[in-house]
Amino acid sequence: MITLGASVAWISAGRFRHAFAQAGEQAVTFVKSTSERLVAITNGAASPQERRAQLEQVVDATVDVDDIAHFCLGRFWRLAAPEQQKQYMVLFHDLLVTEIAGHLGEYRGVRVTMGLARATADTEIVITTVERPQFPTMQVDWVVSIASGHPKIVDLLAGGTSMRLTQSSDFTSYLSHHQYNIDAFLDGLRQMVARSRQ
Repeated sequence: MITLGASVAWISAGRFRHAFAQAGEQAVTFVKSTSERLVAITNGAASPQERRAQLEQVVDATVDVDDIAHFCLGRFWRLAAPEQQKQYMVLFHDLLVTEIAGHLGEYRGVRVTMGLARATADTEIVITTVERPQFPTMQVDWVVSIASGHPKIVDLLAGGTSMRLTQSSDFTSYLSHHQYNIDAFLDGLRQMVARSRQ
């Protein structure tokens, strides 16, 4: 015999699965739309300056840059004075856009095939397959957070490697070699941006 409590639990579980499925579908739709915009920019005929401007629009609309920036600096965020924190956030955004723009040429002719989504504790991971001429096919997983109510990219996993973990490790290494001097770190970021623009 099915009790009232069991019925409520079953209904609640069904609603949870439905909400979960909707979240997964939302993340897949979001990644599909974002990847299509990126592919259009990559394969388009715009000038480098126009492509950078288009790319910046996509990044600002789809990536949680502030969240990634905080994650990458980690515990060293507390070492920075408010003005240094402000400079860091601006430089991180510039570095992110500039580095992506600098690699767009390597992805001419790229195709992105959508896969399924799987859930973690607080994100959806959307699996895609990236194909580009003269390169092996690669799986790229897009880590999407919907904590704000709107999907935002918070990480990419390429070949199983987390982009933000790699960047965080690079920042930690740089700081450790410069006596954890935040001003030296910010100067290093400025130099990275300048090199990426060349």
